[in-house]
Amino acid sequence: MINLGFCNLVFTFSVRNGIRTISAAGSIILALMFLTSCAVNPATGSANLVLMSENKEKEIGQEEHEKVLASQPLFEDKELLAYVTEVGNRVAKVSHRPNLEYTFNIIDSPDINAFALPAGYVYVNRGLLTFMNSEADLAAVLAHEIGHITARHAVLQQARGALASVASTVGGFVTAVATGSGYVGSQISQVASIWAQTGLSGFGREMELEADQLGAEYLVNAGYDPSAVIDVITVLKNQEDFNRRVRGNGDGYHGLFATHPRNDTRLQQAIAAVGQLEDSEITQENNERFRQHIDGLIVGNSETSQVTEGRNRYYQGLLGYTLVFPDEWEISETTTTVTATATDAGSLRIEAQRLQGYADPRVFITDKLGVKNLQKSEPLSQYRLVGHTGVTVSPENGKLERLAVIYFGPRAYIFRGEVEDSSGNNQIDELLLASIKTFRATQRGETPSGRELKIKYVQASEYFDFAVIAQSSKIAEYPEDTLRILNGYYPTGAPEAGDWIKLVE
Repeated sequence: MINLGFCNLVFTFSVRNGIRTISAAGSIILALMFLTSCAVNPATGSANLVLMSENKEKEIGQEEHEKVLASQPLFEDKELLAYVTEVGNRVAKVSHRPNLEYTFNIIDSPDINAFALPAGYVYVNRGLLTFMNSEADLAAVLAHEIGHITARHAVLQQARGALASVASTVGGFVTAVATGSGYVGSQISQVASIWAQTGLSGFGREMELEADQLGAEYLVNAGYDPSAVIDVITVLKNQEDFNRRVRGNGDGYHGLFATHPRNDTRLQQAIAAVGQLEDSEITQENNERFRQHIDGLIVGNSETSQVTEGRNRYYQGLLGYTLVFPDEWEISETTTTVTATATDAGSLRIEAQRLQGYADPRVFITDKLGVKNLQKSEPLSQYRLVGHTGVTVSPENGKLERLAVIYFGPRAYIFRGEVEDSSGNNQIDELLLASIKTFRATQRGETPSGRELKIKYVQASEYFDFAVIAQSSKIAEYPEDTLRILNGYYPTGAPEAGDWIKLVE
């Protein structure tokens, strides 16, 4: 048996009766080689198997950018966008692909995230910007996403997905090659869905670590302190720890920290490997300008994003969740339950039940709720929450019932929707299901009144105390913890007199 390595892949040959043969999977990959090629990764210098040219990469990036613009609201602040673009281009110019035309965008979302599309499209959520404390922090986030672009991580991920699919569909692929059908073209067309699944959730430990190291290198080249990578990781890791402690959900931004802890040895080594600037060599440290652009930035949902989500939005303050009920449905609530009703149409009731051990949500419905005949059964996956839903007949009144269970923190939330009007049951059921799919955790700073909360910079006095400031804060939940996280002093610590601090008003 002989192994042949080519383009980071290994092919296995067998020798039988003096004749060398290659496995079926190897034959397929070799066939794929005739349609693709090895390319030197512009960021790492290593050889990678890719399924598209750079021109095709640019074409896909443009197509997917248009889809993002059609589905995600942009934050309308021309001065802030110009500033983010300026910082991003400063980093991009010293990257491994400086000739790409980079486009930077701010998504009007309170979620803490950022992502990038192939060939130079970078997106940062407004919610992530509120956690930055310096221009170097902002540059570190943008450099990380630029690192994904320069290393062509989306393209490599697509190629690996194509090869995995090839290996599992041997006969079909051979037929496709033999008949000249567009197998490779169809794989390229799927890069958007692959990116949508991985862009926001991350590319895995190795690629994320590589993006961190590339980002640190670009920071050094641009004149920023590379330790900003660690600073950003620390702040966002604190936010993740806090969210897990109070809500049972520690999900957050995939980039920079999701794949490694703040003290990860490999991360420290990766950043140290690019070098360290002396104080005199740090040429980009204009934090006064950074504060000018972040001052007044909305924390939590903006009025625009809340209107987009729906006008009949309900907030459960004690349990920390929110959802949108159908327009004009009347809402009534108790301490832990809520019911929305429309006369002669239907109703939707939500109650909470503490989980006793974990079971698949579908099993919860059958075993805990005793429903065995669930129709239109389907899993739910929304806002990083999992659940299951379906339709059954209520044993109490014989009416059609939309049933769902969604896990959030230590509780299972049970949805029971009744359809009153049997003649229009499909339409009402669609309304019920659409409402259930808007269920999510209340975002920090999000308020039922829709009044926007904004960042305001002040200088700390000699006796500055987060606990005292929190007493008069407009932040509805955990104001002291939230202010500490926003400023990088969580769980303890205090600024020195004269330091600039972010308040929320």
